[in-house]
Amino acid sequence: MTARAADRVRYDRATASLDAPLAVVDLEAFDANADDLVRRAGGKPVRVASKSVRCRALLERVLAKDGFAGVMSFTLAESLWLARSGFDDVLLAYPSADRAGFAELAGDPELAAAVTVMVDDVAQLDLIDSARGEGGEVVRVCLELDTSLKLLGGRVRVGALRSPLHSPAQVADVARAVARRPGFRLVGLMAYEGHIAGVGDSVAGRPFRSRAVRLMQAAARRELVERRAAVVRAVRAVVPDLEFVNGGGTGSVQHTAAEDAVTEIAAGSGLYVPRLFDNYTSFSGRPAALFAQPVVRRPGVGVVTVLGGGYPASGVAGGDRLPVPYLPEGLRYDPQEGPGEVQTPLLGSPPTIC
Repeated sequence: MTARAADRVRYDRATASLDAPLAVVDLEAFDANADDLVRRAGGKPVRVASKSVRCRALLERVLAKDGFAGVMSFTLAESLWLARSGFDDVLLAYPSADRAGFAELAGDPELAAAVTVMVDDVAQLDLIDSARGEGGEVVRVCLELDTSLKLLGGRVRVGALRSPLHSPAQVADVARAVARRPGFRLVGLMAYEGHIAGVGDSVAGRPFRSRAVRLMQAAARRELVERRAAVVRAVRAVVPDLEFVNGGGTGSVQHTAAEDAVTEIAAGSGLYVPRLFDNYTSFSGRPAALFAQPVVRRPGVGVVTVLGGGYPASGVAGGDRLPVPYLPEGLRYDPQEGPGEVQTPLLGSPPTIC
């Protein structure tokens, strides 16, 4: 029996009394993946990205482990909910336009102490000020650095379109604006290198693309190491007591952790290890999160149809972003349909499909 088949026996036993659709998290695999993230972080704390976990009990489980500290959240509403639920170190990873949320944050000293908001434009400070009115608590602020690799004088860009702050001077200017502004305190800097951490460099059947990705990522890492260090120096010249510098992602943990300028690592997807991370040379993990869909039709010999189709990963739509049939082993998509919102035909042969 293969390891995957043995897992199926465990999963079937654990869910025998439940009707699909359902979700399964293998805690043995989850914990092993968490331990691997800590190992690769080399002693620097790992801040868990809640958007990749989306389960409070699992966030609590991983934060109870040595090597993890703090949450990186997705929305301001989620950040406030987590803070009210007992999480005392929540970094909002994206700027927000939630005026009601900012009013709530600035009106509660416990929330203001627990939540740090993301800013990459002075206009975002104006929005927060307009939301909270007169007075209120001091709002903790983190600046985000654009990590993209720019080539040919900026005419070619590799990386996500996130923050407009790319150079040390640009980040320092906003840092000074925050430092001068009553009601705000600059406490951190974040730089997520998605083109390194979130792009597989060993895609099966695509050796030339994989080689190109490895070359790009090596060049991007060299450039970012120098620029991130320069940005941190520029910001610390404005705010010497900066509390943290966050960087990384599941696919680049060990590389980012090696940078002296970085004080903590961000990771979340590496706890579940979705199929996106099948394509990395730097690490391997154990799939820990699965969706079980009910078989509702048998359209013909060697095919079953399940209800629904799972969730695609973020990024440009493509085969590498789709969920993958996992159990029973040997299933594959119908090339004319693929996974669908309402149904997904799966092809196989006996005994995979009886």
